[in-house]
Amino acid sequence: MNPIFAAYASLAAAIVCEVTGTALLQKSEQFSKPIPTLGMAVCFIASLFLLSMAFKAIPLGIAYAIWAGLGIILTSIISVVVFRFTLDGWAILGMALIISGVLVMNLLSNNAAH
Repeated sequence: MNPIFAAYASLAAAIVCEVTGTALLQKSEQFSKPIPTLGMAVCFIASLFLLSMAFKAIPLGIAYAIWAGLGIILTSIISVVVFRFTLDGWAILGMALIISGVLVMNLLSNNAAH
């Protein structure tokens, strides 16, 4: 398997695990519910492991920026769809800036793994 493809697949899985863990953190109700709390811990551990696998072919700064940025955006979407939170215009602008930053890093930076 292509190492770049494997690294980005690991990064994508890490993001999914991180977002799932964050949603379960909300569901754990301050660690008072054991099943969501356990699921959260498993998801966060898996996320960090998968993120470390992505570092084999993606530089730390690039991988972490993608992981954190997309994690923020996907967590915000989950919070709106699942938990019925609302986002104001400033929050949406901030997420647009995060997406812009991730795109600039990946498309224009010489440091990004391609």
